[in-house]
Amino acid sequence: MMKLRTTTLLTLLFCAFLTGYAKVQLPQLFQSGMVVQRGKKIPVWGKANAGEHISIRFNKFQTVAVADNNGRFRVDLPAMKAGGPYTLLIGDIVLTNVLVGDVWLCSGQSNVDVTIERVYPQYVEEINQFDNPQIRLFRVQNETNTHGVQDDIRTTAMNWKPLTKENAWAFSALGSFLGKRMYEKTGVPQGIIVNSWGGTPVEAWISADSLRRDYPMYVERTQFYADDAYVAAQSKANQLADQRWNAMLDELDPGVQGHFAAPDYDDSQWTPVDQYSLEWAKKDGRPIIGSIWLRQHVQLTKEQASQPARLYLGTLFDADITYINGRQVGRTYYQYPPRRYDIPDGLLHEGDNVITVRFINKYGIAHFIPEKPYCIAFGESRFNLPNSPLSTLHSPLGPKGRLFRRSQELSTTWLHHNGAQMPPCPSGDVSLQNLPSTLYNAVVYPLAPYAISGVVWYQGESNTGNPAPYADLLRKLMGNWRTLWQQPQLPFCIVQLANHDGRQQTGHPQPLTPQTEPVNSGWARLREAQRQVVLGDSRAELAVAIDLGEPVDIHPLRKKEVAERVAQCMDRLVYGKNVQLSPRPLRHQIMGQQIVITFDQPLQDGSVAEFEVAASDGKFHNATATVRGTQVTIDSPVAAPVRIRYAWKDNPQAQLKAKATQLPASPFEL
Repeated sequence: MMKLRTTTLLTLLFCAFLTGYAKVQLPQLFQSGMVVQRGKKIPVWGKANAGEHISIRFNKFQTVAVADNNGRFRVDLPAMKAGGPYTLLIGDIVLTNVLVGDVWLCSGQSNVDVTIERVYPQYVEEINQFDNPQIRLFRVQNETNTHGVQDDIRTTAMNWKPLTKENAWAFSALGSFLGKRMYEKTGVPQGIIVNSWGGTPVEAWISADSLRRDYPMYVERTQFYADDAYVAAQSKANQLADQRWNAMLDELDPGVQGHFAAPDYDDSQWTPVDQYSLEWAKKDGRPIIGSIWLRQHVQLTKEQASQPARLYLGTLFDADITYINGRQVGRTYYQYPPRRYDIPDGLLHEGDNVITVRFINKYGIAHFIPEKPYCIAFGESRFNLPNSPLSTLHSPLGPKGRLFRRSQELSTTWLHHNGAQMPPCPSGDVSLQNLPSTLYNAVVYPLAPYAISGVVWYQGESNTGNPAPYADLLRKLMGNWRTLWQQPQLPFCIVQLANHDGRQQTGHPQPLTPQTEPVNSGWARLREAQRQVVLGDSRAELAVAIDLGEPVDIHPLRKKEVAERVAQCMDRLVYGKNVQLSPRPLRHQIMGQQIVITFDQPLQDGSVAEFEVAASDGKFHNATATVRGTQVTIDSPVAAPVRIRYAWKDNPQAQLKAKATQLPASPFEL
């Protein structure tokens, strides 16, 4: 009997040994170098053959998971303290260099995507010193799904890479600075998961189940595109139309056939134009769809021509192909990226050099974005030129306050010649990433239940055209994700829309003067929706960015400052620190034609603009306001005021700030 028991035990141990190394399939999030969340249970899940036993070992803890009838398994490892690196064994898979620390999910649209490369000139010395193996970066690959949720994300090139300048170069600036700041404050490993897609609306990130009752039309819209054959056919048609349009453009463009970019081309008969006038981009009073050529002669010294150089062409609408002395030095396919084109060695020469820009527009009107650098920069400091407002061009960039002088500014006068005028390019919209639930299905659902510390939600620009439902949609998203992660208290930091003048996107010849009269701004309404959602949620905070934007650029570059404000929100939400965030109005009292608003902290004293009041007719009027201590006193220009607004514009001149921290107050309506 004893022999039988011993034999049985040995057999079971042998089977356990074999099945402990069963072939398993893990989610893409599980890679060597990963960071798992400290202080919470650590979910480990994957797939294997039904009924298989999978041995799991991590940081002195060992267990066995059993795959269910569908071949899925999951175990929750116990909460652990920060540390590592450790080795995680899951069946036959060995993951090395695993850290335990804090994990942050950064999601939203293109302001999350803005890379370290783009903001580099703002923070040259700091980025040059990026080198911290305790901070790991993970980028979710963009993907959509119109059919329903999927098990996993696609593979991606950015799998838990350590923070270095090279690794962060094409990674989110917000995420990089957030990881760096949180490590400096906590001393524990940091994992940054970036999951964002430019131009996407909030509804794309919410599950169909969450939308179905209140927004059935959203669900129906997505179902229309669930026919893969239709989407493939339409996408192919769009591709062919684009190829044919571009081929026709090149065939018809006199500049291509006549070599307008050649350095010895005779442009003496071309018309001089001011780059900030829109007339050169029109024909018979209508915007030119097609191509336009501009040329400029730049005189360089022998010393300048002998140095490494970079051409800065600010930001252009929409696409461009740019040449220097007949050689193509850069091409950008859409309006938002800054034009920073490195000039090959030996291409410049002493004396006359020719810059040629071929604008290509399939819609809108070609134009230069004002308040951007337009110059050739030379020498080692050629990478340091900011692409933000011109006021920063002469900021100290070196020791002893040395100013950036090694640049040749371009003239605002160009020589102009029309290219080819084209019909609009035919296309059918199959931008699946903008459809409701498609991103939730493909890139949100598969991430759960990977344990995280909190979510940074940085989105809203694409919903400013219809801000009315945004508050409800944002609440749905937060509840949806908390349910998905099985974390009812999952913290959210909502980054509020920065100041930006949407009028600039339509092509204005000069920087626009600030709006002075009350307007019912869609940007302001969406900011208020963000504020109201946070006010009603004890596990959410608002990172106010109303002073960090750029009127002419929807992608402001001060991402380190945004990351710091996000981190302060998380200091309060996650770590329970007593942090002073942006000032909030607590209550207000109306006494005749005087209104007193009390805030949660002392404010910077003085007179403040951007307050508006309205009577029962709903028409708003500008009002004067004075700040003293925690109170703002408003003198109403109307009798019996009932509503108050502050900084209610796309690009307000927000002046209300905390006395101690100088953090701006959020725009609001009471």
